Amino acid sequence: MSGRKNTVVLLGFVISVSLLASALGATLVSYRDSRLQFELLNAVCGEIVEREPEAGEMISDVLKEYTQGMRRNVNVDGYEMGKAPSEGNTGRNADTAGERDVLTALGYRVSDFAHPSYQQNTFFAMAGFLAGILLFLSAFLYRNQKEARRIHALADYLEQVNTGRAVILSATGEDDFSKLEDEIYKTVTYLYQTKDGAVQAKNDFAKNLSNIAHQIKTPITAISLSVQMMKQELAGCFGQLRAKEPETGRGHLEQVEKQLLRLTHLEEALLVLSRLDAGALVLQKNQVDVFTLLVLAADNLQELFVGSGTSIDIPELGELGITADLDWTMEAVMNLMKNGMEHNKGGTVHCSYEQNPLYTEILIWDEGEGFAKEDIPHLFERFYRGKNAEEGGIGIGLALSKEIIERQNGTIRAKNRQGGGACFEIRFYRH
Repeated sequence: MSGRKNTVVLLGFVISVSLLASALGATLVSYRDSRLQFELLNAVCGEIVEREPEAGEMISDVLKEYTQGMRRNVNVDGYEMGKAPSEGNTGRNADTAGERDVLTALGYRVSDFAHPSYQQNTFFAMAGFLAGILLFLSAFLYRNQKEARRIHALADYLEQVNTGRAVILSATGEDDFSKLEDEIYKTVTYLYQTKDGAVQAKNDFAKNLSNIAHQIKTPITAISLSVQMMKQELAGCFGQLRAKEPETGRGHLEQVEKQLLRLTHLEEALLVLSRLDAGALVLQKNQVDVFTLLVLAADNLQELFVGSGTSIDIPELGELGITADLDWTMEAVMNLMKNGMEHNKGGTVHCSYEQNPLYTEILIWDEGEGFAKEDIPHLFERFYRGKNAEEGGIGIGLALSKEIIERQNGTIRAKNRQGGGACFEIRFYRH
């Protein structure tokens, strides 16, 4: 079908060019014939006038009679076509007679002696010329519309690919876009295969991560129980002996407890990350007030803030809402507040928020030294610990916050404030 359409378009171009060439050729031939006729008649009249000067008046009358009814009167060089020259031009007639240019001297042109069919030929030539132009434009527009439809179809297919609704491309025949269509289909097929492989690898990684986290949980629980029993035994020994050795043993147990706590946090974070990677973590979409979100996050960290001597400032700036999961978004905000507290002990962690037609912005910043320049590009990478990271951290909190925020149509960015201090900029987009 496409091949037939291409043939029709090509045939239209050929016919239109043929019509244009025929019209131009017919016009040139008609003009040439009229020109030859004029030159022949002019030569004959010139020869007669040269031999018989008295015949000039008779020739003028004959020409006048011949041209009447064929041409409308047009004034040329002081003469009226179809009329004898005026008395004021008699001298010119006499002067030019010797030059055998009698017709021009009498004010005639080539078209005055053209046969009436010349006008018909001219009309048909113009009609053919216009028909050729119209046919050419029609073929050109048809070809452009056909190409536009093909481009639109390919664009729709690529849009379906982007939204995951792509179907197999159906063959539409051979045309200029067939090669492009084949290459697009091959590329899309390859991308789908690559995507499936990447998704499978990600799911496998998430599954392995979850298995590792569960495997870690068992020895952690066992060690924790053993530590509790050892503490009880040491407490009994300390009460009976009042010796120095139990006090030393208590210090070692406290170190073991700290490491157990760290392993517990690691295990919990690994489980959450594995759920995120596997897509098993379902985030609810509810209307959440920003001020309430910040206050609840700060309340959950109140004990840590008091212990570090750090305060938190959350101004009430009006009722602004975002669409998010309250519990998990609060978890993300808590990690950011905790980061500010760790690098700003004894200072204040500040919060602010505002809203515009595009997004709701939340700022969380501290009064510390800020981020090291080389750390900023890597802060949200998993297990990355910055230059000034507090001892005992595992480097997952900021990565987890980023995952949670971005899965809720948001973005997060870390920067240093001009006046000093580290700042986290969160934006939840409204559309």
